[in-house]
Amino acid sequence: MKSKIILTALLSVSLMACAQKTPKVKHKKHTANSKSTTGKTKFANAVDPICNMPIEADMKDTAVYKNKIYGFCNTYCKDEFKKNPEKYVQK
Repeated sequence: MKSKIILTALLSVSLMACAQKTPKVKHKKHTANSKSTTGKTKFANAVDPICNMPIEADMKDTAVYKNKIYGFCNTYCKDEFKKNPEKYVQK
């Protein structure tokens, strides 16, 4: 009897964990006062080519394509760029 209760509880917990939605990308809101002056990286792009969010000097997600450094607001955008960079690179 106890094993049925434990098995039911474990199954319920695992079903609830699988039913949760995957979180959407949440972008950090930038204000005029939040600009970093310490970053020295020069990016080839002024905005994230995937979501069009402005790029700042302290962006940590970067990719190099044709000897140019591109900055991204998050890992998702960087990974999308890497799938087909030519699609996003301005000529």
